[in-house]
Amino acid sequence: MAVVKETRNEQVDTTQEAPLIPDSRGINLFLADPYFDDLLKVYLPADLYKHLQPHFKKLGAEAGDELDEAAMVADQHPPVLSVRNRAGQDENKIHKHPAYVDLEKKAYQDYGLAAMSHRGGVLGWSEPMPPAAKYALSYLFVQAEFGLCCPVSMTDSLARTLRKFGDEDLIDKVLPQVSALDFDELKQGAMFMTEEGAGSDVSATATIAEEQADGSWRLTGDKWFCSNPDAGFAMVLARSEDKPGLRGISLFLLPRELEDGTPNHYRILRLKDKLGTRSMASGEIRLEGAVAWLVGERGRGFNHMTDMINNSRLSNGMRAAGLMRRALTESIYFSNHRQAFGQYLVELPLMQRQLLKMAVTTEQSRAIMFQTARALELADSGDETGKKLLRILTPLIKFRACRDARKVTGDAMEVRGGCGYIEEWIEPRLVRDAHLGSIWEGTSNIVALDVIRAMDRNGCLEPLRAYVEQLLQEGVPVSDALADVQTESLNKVWALAEMAVRDKRSDLARQVGSAIYNAVTMAILRWEAKHEGLETRAELADLVLQHKLAPWDPCVDSESAQVSEELRNKLFNQEGLST
Repeated sequence: MAVVKETRNEQVDTTQEAPLIPDSRGINLFLADPYFDDLLKVYLPADLYKHLQPHFKKLGAEAGDELDEAAMVADQHPPVLSVRNRAGQDENKIHKHPAYVDLEKKAYQDYGLAAMSHRGGVLGWSEPMPPAAKYALSYLFVQAEFGLCCPVSMTDSLARTLRKFGDEDLIDKVLPQVSALDFDELKQGAMFMTEEGAGSDVSATATIAEEQADGSWRLTGDKWFCSNPDAGFAMVLARSEDKPGLRGISLFLLPRELEDGTPNHYRILRLKDKLGTRSMASGEIRLEGAVAWLVGERGRGFNHMTDMINNSRLSNGMRAAGLMRRALTESIYFSNHRQAFGQYLVELPLMQRQLLKMAVTTEQSRAIMFQTARALELADSGDETGKKLLRILTPLIKFRACRDARKVTGDAMEVRGGCGYIEEWIEPRLVRDAHLGSIWEGTSNIVALDVIRAMDRNGCLEPLRAYVEQLLQEGVPVSDALADVQTESLNKVWALAEMAVRDKRSDLARQVGSAIYNAVTMAILRWEAKHEGLETRAELADLVLQHKLAPWDPCVDSESAQVSEELRNKLFNQEGLST
């Protein structure tokens, strides 16, 4: 069967017979996404959108082809630790597959994903770019390679935390190195926090920091889970004060090499054999009097590190959203090209229903990603409301999007069928990688509790409620048929949240987090729907309302799954699906 599809710019006619097992390798992941370009017009300044659009198209083509291929090779050839060289000298070196190094160069050098928030000159733009641009580009990159985006995020977050809490001399010395665009000059970043007895409970940190006469510090102890362990710099928590709990912990910047070029005094003991993110090294570190510099105030290390953790949590949510988008794109491509019983799968009502459920969840995550990026920009400008919104939106996206990614990627595996279980295809890697988000930078329970904490200690509930109401007022109004349902559902969400905070009901944290997440994303989708090209997102908002917020009877034939032909065409007959 010859395949004829139209892209935004041209009609592609391929006369070669389509394979019996559809292979999407070669599609443009940007053009195959029906909402991406129009969302960029909403969330980016007009001049920046115009400047970046060609870069998005270029990255979309690379992500669907050579980057995707390199990511698969890197996944199949994990990094290897060499403790000693052949002459018996301590080496402590991680050997990375050339495919992974090529991916690093693309991310750090060609697209400047870790640097664009901290300097001008990335992709020819003279100023640092807003968070929405960084997360949008990373969202597209992660659809090809997930593991590398963890070191990219930590490098970006380390630079942010250093700029926020470090002294001027330290910033001047280190920031140019971690934001360099020349790959040979770049020093990547990492975060060494977890210990055997101090995972989520950071107050149990046992690593010791001792101040030296020259003002530097020496760190001694073991760090149990250190991703990107050979990074040029790492943020490390250690106990500097003779005080219990968090009060005795400070934040330090650990260089890989000392100023004379010799290795710092710590060893990588071994690399972790992980379920996913296999392309990227994670290891165990033993600090043996390693030289480090204090960052921020003594005894306030956890408060300072929280900024880096939260930035990483937002990145985690973004990466989960990207995984879902790639899973959905693969499922739609496969359904458009695979025939069974004389029909294409995409024509079958039950398959359409499954794809629609995946699409709703996927678009919820992207909606909150962009709005959290907007809140981050406001917060960094000093806006108090922006700070409140960022404080609660960050754990919300980390909690719900990361859990949703596990289901959406699993559904994509099922759509492809037996081949989806075979490592030659992308679905197994998507499923394996998706499980990371619910663990790193806080498990689901920890992050859901942080949603409650944001409302209780930081007063985020009322600003969030006002924000949702504003989005609904400015967006496409809910239909008369659903108006009462929406009002009643939102009232229940806020009542549940208030009760959980008032009565200290930590056992409700996950239920509250999911309810708020669905309320917020529904409102964002209605707000986005008022913009050109995004009108069908109002229908996605209706589905969130009917199936994730309002009560419904699973044993009743519900018409709520019936959607317009316009939305079906938008989601299932996408442009850019041809190679």
